[in-house]
Amino acid sequence: MKITDVEAISLVVPMEEKISAPISIPYAEEIENVVFGQYRTTIVKVHTSEGITGIGECIVRLTPTATRDIIETIKPVLIGKDARDVEIIWELMYGIMVNRGHTKGFYIEAISGIDIALWDAVAKYQNIPVWKLLGGLHNDPIKCYASSLRFRGLETSMKEAKEYVAMGYDSMKIKIGNDPKQDIELVQAIRSAVGPDITLTVDANCGYDVFTAVQVGKKLEEENIYWFEEPIMPDDLDGYRKLSLKLNIPLAAGETEFTRYGFRDLITKGGISIIQPNVSRTGGFTECKKINAIASAHHIKYAPHTGSTSAVCLAASMQLAAYLPNFLIYEYMRSDWNKKQLNPLRHELQKENFEHFDNGYLSVPTKPGIGMELNEDILKKYKV
Repeated sequence: MKITDVEAISLVVPMEEKISAPISIPYAEEIENVVFGQYRTTIVKVHTSEGITGIGECIVRLTPTATRDIIETIKPVLIGKDARDVEIIWELMYGIMVNRGHTKGFYIEAISGIDIALWDAVAKYQNIPVWKLLGGLHNDPIKCYASSLRFRGLETSMKEAKEYVAMGYDSMKIKIGNDPKQDIELVQAIRSAVGPDITLTVDANCGYDVFTAVQVGKKLEEENIYWFEEPIMPDDLDGYRKLSLKLNIPLAAGETEFTRYGFRDLITKGGISIIQPNVSRTGGFTECKKINAIASAHHIKYAPHTGSTSAVCLAASMQLAAYLPNFLIYEYMRSDWNKKQLNPLRHELQKENFEHFDNGYLSVPTKPGIGMELNEDILKKYKV
């Protein structure tokens, strides 16, 4: 099953109207139009000698053509390789730049998309879902939470929270990290709106310093918040360790991290209780299996991050969630960056819906590969 070609297709959907940052970012007024001015992604197609094409996604937060050009550059290394040799291929790709300063960032995101496409192709070749190829089905159905209640005012957020409860969700995430006083008021208002039996988590998107995170965390404990996600900057492992010792609330992190090496440090040095790798960023299925092994060895739970990605990442993440032995809960995205302009890469890139929700759970996908087919019309419409 030889690799005959690798395609990288960058997609961009411009925002029709400027929006304010829907999550915590530094210098928001200066940079929000760059960060949140487009929906973006890079889709990967791996073609094989058996006539089977695997698909994957490189998560993109800026400059989708960067991952596209990386893939085009390293493609000669891939052509002719057996697509089933996923670990060998991963190490070859990583070896190209490991001693040249590129063990994180765009380069690993590019590897991620290729790796997902390889697993998709191999699973299709065997006519089985990726979760079976990964090692079997541990989670059926898949427990999920509604993500996320964004910065849109108290009344709007309370209304949305009640709507999620009415839909059957018993768990949801709140975006904070903007202003500590307002953040606590928001959490208290949503807790009041949904009652004590709904599981609430919060995500600060690295918006606080350690001192502020401690003060906010103490208030969150009073509201029975299940986890405190990314309270401080991702590189501050010493700060995470301090927070883990000062707070009686699990710390969750990892959506910004890369490879098993980054998660090794996050767990052993940062004292994280819940890890959140994104399969389209951290190295694909091959690397997520190794990250899972590290987490399992430390008795750490795994809650896959999805975020504002395309349908390809979501389909891949569901396969991972179905497999993970130490799985906690799946992030089911219910809110796009722009409430007035939904993300077509999220909602229209697939030919058929693969997300079937029922009372807090998603059905396990049973189709071969990652369980989705691309809508080629959407690819053509938004291709750069």
